[in-house]
Amino acid sequence: MGNKKLHVWLPLLFSLVLIIGMVLGYKLNDNTGSKNGFFGSNSRNSLQEALDLIKLRYVDTVNIGLLEGKAIQEIMKELDPHSVYLPPVNVKAANEDLAGNFEGIGVEFNTFKDTVHVVYVIPKGPSDKAGLQIGDRIIAVNEISLVQKSFDADSIKKYIRGERNSNAVLQIVRNNRQQSITVTRGTIPVSSIDAAYMIDKSTGYIKLNKFTESSYEEFMAALEKLNKEGMQSLIYDLRGNVGGFMNEAVEMADEFLDGDKLIVYTSGVNSKKREYRCKRPGLFEKGKLVLIVDEISASASEVLAGALQDWCRATIIGRRTFGKGLVQEQYPLSDGSAIRLTIARYYTPLGRSIQRSYAKGNKIYMDEFSERYNSGELLSQDSVKTHANEKKYITGCKDTLYGGEGIAPHFFVPLDTSLIQRKILMLFTETNISNVIYQYYLENKQKIDQYKSAHEYSLSFNASELWNKLVNTANGTYDFNKLSAKETMLLQQQLKARLARYKWRNEGFFQVINNEDNAVREALLTILK
Repeated sequence: MGNKKLHVWLPLLFSLVLIIGMVLGYKLNDNTGSKNGFFGSNSRNSLQEALDLIKLRYVDTVNIGLLEGKAIQEIMKELDPHSVYLPPVNVKAANEDLAGNFEGIGVEFNTFKDTVHVVYVIPKGPSDKAGLQIGDRIIAVNEISLVQKSFDADSIKKYIRGERNSNAVLQIVRNNRQQSITVTRGTIPVSSIDAAYMIDKSTGYIKLNKFTESSYEEFMAALEKLNKEGMQSLIYDLRGNVGGFMNEAVEMADEFLDGDKLIVYTSGVNSKKREYRCKRPGLFEKGKLVLIVDEISASASEVLAGALQDWCRATIIGRRTFGKGLVQEQYPLSDGSAIRLTIARYYTPLGRSIQRSYAKGNKIYMDEFSERYNSGELLSQDSVKTHANEKKYITGCKDTLYGGEGIAPHFFVPLDTSLIQRKILMLFTETNISNVIYQYYLENKQKIDQYKSAHEYSLSFNASELWNKLVNTANGTYDFNKLSAKETMLLQQQLKARLARYKWRNEGFFQVINNEDNAVREALLTILK
């Protein structure tokens, strides 16, 4: 009987002993002056204490969340130039930028004379299904007027975009008649491939604007399309591509490299070395390959260029790349904000780090790039020279490469029209050129529709009529006679290319603009050698 009672009370006795021991241990910890609390789980620090004091004792009401965000921003400034804090309002837009899609109605718009004009309707998208057309003017969304001078593009997007499956009731004007169209919002893909076409009978051209979650899939579709059209050589244009997801660049490199070659590896103080190698037979391992890069090509662009250069697989032409060899991961915070934190450096197969030094501080790091861009260095072969203290690397084809200052091209193509191009871009910003092109397209749509392809248009369309319309419409706001012959030619080319964009999107634009592009010409000459 006694043993049975002991069996009943024994578990309870053990529980009491355990609880008493835990309490005594906690008290002992507290008496010895420990500030870590129970099991050392209290991680309060001076920053949190200061914020709590402000919240409890400050004379006025303050937004503690705003203060926390500013404090984190200041902390991030003490790290490398690419670790950043994303406030809650910016997280969605930042994620959409790399996701390769967003939720909305599927149109592109521009504002002319305080009115929102539809300049493109994405085929098979929500607006296309609802019957929206190029040239429609949107005057209201869900009874909110968009005809307000205070509205900028971001404000308009806020009203047009929305959650998938929600409705946007649009009040539009078409042919001077007002009508209502209801569009059910959906997920809108944003292509990272600007253009993929045959530049001649055997040479393909692909232009990639960033490395999003869907870039590799889009790249493969483009590569398969060009292979079917007889591609034997490829020009891969990464100019202006600031990077994105590194794994997308790794997958693309695998399509160009054979065997189990090393593509890139990453390493950091708190991140173990990780190698990324080829895993499968590639779709374009043998044909001639030329990569075009410039001073804005960065990060994942440099991963791809560095791997192909180290393995002597591609000829790199253009200008020295940005020099960003740091790997970021995004971590969400409890208030909906996030930080993109640098966790490792990446290294090319030969062990090159292409990261520019930021030892003098983040501001100087960015200022150095701006100075380089504005100083005229990009017009000179000096931009590919390396520093004497940089480590040398020798490739299997006996090329000498360097680390620490981006990817230096094999063949340098100067930005010999930089001032002209900037002047022309300013003209598009400061005058009504975009409006003239848009109106010309609406008035001459039938004429443009007669061209069967962007290639046929690029060879046959004469932009003189559009040019005359521009000069006559300027009404003295700008004297186009001040332009040099070269500037006039480049502006007319821009007019023709931007007009093509209304019909054939970015692919049409690049098919026109590449006809006079020095880097593309150099790439074609390289392939012929």
